[in-house]
Amino acid sequence: MNRADAFALLNEYVKGPGLVRHMQAVEIAMRAYARKLGQDEDAWGIVGLMHDFDYERWPNPPDHPLKGSEILRERGYPDDVIYAILSHADYLPDYPRVHLVDKALYACDEVAGFITAAALVRPTGITGMAASSVRKKMKSKGFARTVNRDDITRGAADFGVDLTEHIQFVIDALTPRASELGLLQGIASSDET
Repeated sequence: MNRADAFALLNEYVKGPGLVRHMQAVEIAMRAYARKLGQDEDAWGIVGLMHDFDYERWPNPPDHPLKGSEILRERGYPDDVIYAILSHADYLPDYPRVHLVDKALYACDEVAGFITAAALVRPTGITGMAASSVRKKMKSKGFARTVNRDDITRGAADFGVDLTEHIQFVIDALTPRASELGLLQGIASSDET
């Protein structure tokens, strides 16, 4: 299991650049947490990178992530990586989040998507973004309405991190890679931030 092979597999199944960037953002956040917590950065990164690779073909529960887990198993991915990916789906009760990597993925998935959405409406993108502005956007029900705010809050709590600190940590992890994630410059005027 290495990143190059994982990225090649991801590209077999995912054609939408937005979904690829989302998975890369989650990978970046997962790697940053692995470094901080002294965990296996490559394994955590693969979990983040591959967590939604089956979503484009099988978006409906429980096909996602069950179909992907079958493919990963056939390709020889470790059981702990597959389990972590399965555990990010609340609707799969046989895969509770028990390991730290499981909790990290759940904590990073929705918040990375929300931070991305917030960055895209800022004239400066993610540059200079603060957790407080993301928290403010979380209160707006019409903004990024497909992102479940309860999942963001629950994810941070289950992972054992303060929500504001968690949001800032993920922002700080994504910022150096903003160019490849398409987050350097938003599309909105300054009065919308």
